[in-house]
Amino acid sequence: MSKITQADLHAYADAQLDEAHRLRVEAHIAHDAEAAENVRVWREQNQALRALYNPILNEPVPQRLLAVRASRIRWPYYAIAAGAMGLSFGLGWMAHPQQQSGRAVDTGALPRRAAVAYAVYAPEVRHPVEVGAEQQDHLVKWLSKRLGHQLKLPQLAQQGFDLVGGRLLPGGKGPVAQFMYQDPKGQRITLYVSRRDAEPGETAFRFSQEEKIAVFYWIDGKLGYALSAEMDRARLLTVATAVYRQLNP
Repeated sequence: MSKITQADLHAYADAQLDEAHRLRVEAHIAHDAEAAENVRVWREQNQALRALYNPILNEPVPQRLLAVRASRIRWPYYAIAAGAMGLSFGLGWMAHPQQQSGRAVDTGALPRRAAVAYAVYAPEVRHPVEVGAEQQDHLVKWLSKRLGHQLKLPQLAQQGFDLVGGRLLPGGKGPVAQFMYQDPKGQRITLYVSRRDAEPGETAFRFSQEEKIAVFYWIDGKLGYALSAEMDRARLLTVATAVYRQLNP
């Protein structure tokens, strides 16, 4: 009998397995706590993705995309729809005053994953984090070990946010760290940190609006950072600047 793979677990989380294969995976995760937790998190992320992006599927295709002159190539409808979807996921661009780079870096997945992780865990009342702020040293050491890189934990008290704690998440190519902060009114911010396989590099600050969630993100060496919150762009930029300065003193 073949071994259960990550692809099998993803297919199970997406309800894409036949009955026999599904039963095999269920038997596996019943005795593998880490695999079961990964499946749970992936399902939560799927739900958050549907909540964020399903409304786009019901949007009418813009007339300017449908009004193609006869003299031009008439793209099939599905291609036009795909273009509309691509536009809806388009990312804004904003240069940070302390950082510039002319290199093209594929960072499109970073803000989307960070926004989904925020959407899943920020609303949690009882279990927003795995390790609380009272175990801050342990939290940083644990997540640093899992990501294979020494992480720094920004302090945002001057910006009005205290640490709630953090958790380990599955990323596209490995583990991801998420730190959560909260202000006295209950407003939460998350810092999503992922390890990159590409050569070390830097990018300017970039901005993405994923439905109600604003995200400032950047690459610094082997790590990708994304700060997410349901707040206006200007306020989030102030906090993101403070985070960047602490990570790069």
